Amino acid sequence: MKRYSLLLALFFGGMPCLFAQEIEIKNLKKHISYLASDKLKGRGTASKEERKVAKYIARYYRHLALTPKGEDGTYFHDFTFKRSKDPHGNVDNNAKQEKSRNVAAFLDNGAPYTVVIGAHYDHLGLGSDHNSREANPQGMIHNGADDNASGTAGVMELARYFKTNNFRERYNFLFLHFSGEELGLIGSKKFCEKPTVELKNVHYMLNMDMIGRLNEEKVLKIGGVGSAPDFVPTINSTKDLLKIKQDSSGMDASDHTSFYLQNVPVLFAFTGQHEDYHKASDDANKINYEGEKMVLDYLIKLIKALDSREKLVFQETKNNQQKSGGFKVTMGVMPDYVFEGEGMRIDGVTDGKPASKAGIKKGDVVVKLGEDAVKDVMSYMKALGKYKKGDSTRVEVKRGSEIISFDITF
Repeated sequence: MKRYSLLLALFFGGMPCLFAQEIEIKNLKKHISYLASDKLKGRGTASKEERKVAKYIARYYRHLALTPKGEDGTYFHDFTFKRSKDPHGNVDNNAKQEKSRNVAAFLDNGAPYTVVIGAHYDHLGLGSDHNSREANPQGMIHNGADDNASGTAGVMELARYFKTNNFRERYNFLFLHFSGEELGLIGSKKFCEKPTVELKNVHYMLNMDMIGRLNEEKVLKIGGVGSAPDFVPTINSTKDLLKIKQDSSGMDASDHTSFYLQNVPVLFAFTGQHEDYHKASDDANKINYEGEKMVLDYLIKLIKALDSREKLVFQETKNNQQKSGGFKVTMGVMPDYVFEGEGMRIDGVTDGKPASKAGIKKGDVVVKLGEDAVKDVMSYMKALGKYKKGDSTRVEVKRGSEIISFDITF
């Protein structure tokens, strides 16, 4: 037993008591390099490689001496699901049940209430689930370094920090890793259906999804700030080198949404999409490790600031789906969700789509779509929702200091 513990210690970089009380870039690199390695074949939901990752995470928490908080005294929260069969998410009711698992570890501070810190650890595997942005994705390894090895490593590193910081926080911590997020938030939904902590006793849930590509402007988006009255004043009073872009919505395309729908206050940390999103090129060598450390350092400040607050009161928010108005067409661009200027800056352009055909480029800032002025991503989506396939319109973009017009057909 002593030998096994020593081997674990050597594998993960030393015994817990020897860890420095700060976020360590070397730990982030180690975890992300493993999680986003080709040998794990993209961590597809219910794959044997994803199961290896779950065991890796559980071993790490055993090494930290965190309490298992899955089921039956283990770190694993198992669930079954039926896989969607087409790009629209329609389920074949005759499909076989598949098995996957979440991973849960608990830091007991003897408190009546708990902070949940989570991230999904699955990704797109070999590109067969219709989520890839590659033209011919089948068989391509989608390593998902940013999406979401970055968030997974972030949860693991925060767990190490709070376990070893020699200060007992006011709240307990539940460190959660979800499977099946890429197939429709499956793992987080399953956890909320059968939680291992009382959701009514959750102070708030912090979700980290894609936190590894902090941009040059150092913008971090924090979503969910409207889901509790105390979030905005606490964030506004937590000074940092990062530029914090706040979004009130408690609902977005990530796992905090499952908790929000159970009336749990939520926060969502996100450094923005990029041209490698859902592509085989999302690799570990493109992670901004210094930037991820800055994000985690800020989140520690925020967590500590919220530690001084009484248990948060949930409040409903307008969600991003409601704001967008819905749309049936696409320009084929990737919005820069953390852009702070006026307009919608384009972070990526898909070949063969309307924007690419028209000559619109990455870095262009859309300022007008048809007759609608575009002030931000939400106003862009609202304008886009007015069009149907086959419609034509004019798009104005700012390229450098010049305004350029393009005719596009959806």
